Amino acid sequence: MKIVAIIQARMGSTRLPGKVLKDICGRPMLWHIHNRLRYAKLVGQAVIATSNKTSDCPITKFAEQSNIPYYAGSELDLLDRWYQTAKRFQADAVVRITADCPLVDPVIVDEVVKYYLEKGPLDYVSNSRPKATYPQGLDVEIYSCEALKEVWNEIQDPFLREWGSANFFEHPERYRLANLENSEDLSHMRWTVDYQDDLDFVREIYQRLYREDSVFLMPDILKLLKEHPELMKINRSHVGKDTYKEALSRRD
Repeated sequence: MKIVAIIQARMGSTRLPGKVLKDICGRPMLWHIHNRLRYAKLVGQAVIATSNKTSDCPITKFAEQSNIPYYAGSELDLLDRWYQTAKRFQADAVVRITADCPLVDPVIVDEVVKYYLEKGPLDYVSNSRPKATYPQGLDVEIYSCEALKEVWNEIQDPFLREWGSANFFEHPERYRLANLENSEDLSHMRWTVDYQDDLDFVREIYQRLYREDSVFLMPDILKLLKEHPELMKINRSHVGKDTYKEALSRRD
């Protein structure tokens, strides 16, 4: 079975434009995400899935210069972008990672993939839906390409095509779902990048832990934060925000 990790990336963030290519320790954030995913033993390939908009050309240029495989498709129809990426790279299942998660943990990715493989057949496994217990920014989802194709064929609502994973976790009566929980609830921690404060926090983590020949993991970050709890104050004002719930409330 071929497992492909899709890094969902775009330049057009309204809160922090161009964040996916912001510098962290001399490399673009997107490079670090791809590099960290290379340490996931159960992922056969990690690719970038961006849009074909002119504004996202810096991402495709970066991918070409870095020899990272990519697919450029629809900006807003994420279901189509995921599905076409899966087809392009002949995946049997896809792991979705968003490009605002530069602390993505390859060990946790492997744990989610392992659960998917051993407890199957399953359509969708995450570590954040319906209950999040990992720090925000370590979110992992895996979809069977068979189920992804089914949703791709059936869903017409533009909102649901943009929020593709909601078509799974909102319908436990239809799909075979599972959620991997951490032994300790760490969902109050914010390790994702949506705002400049978040980027400042991540840069502080990288400056202390990043080494070119190895990868630091969640336990390393937790140890650092225990020793330097003041770091968590950097982006504390943004803790607890859920972009899907915010979008759902605007739709309602």
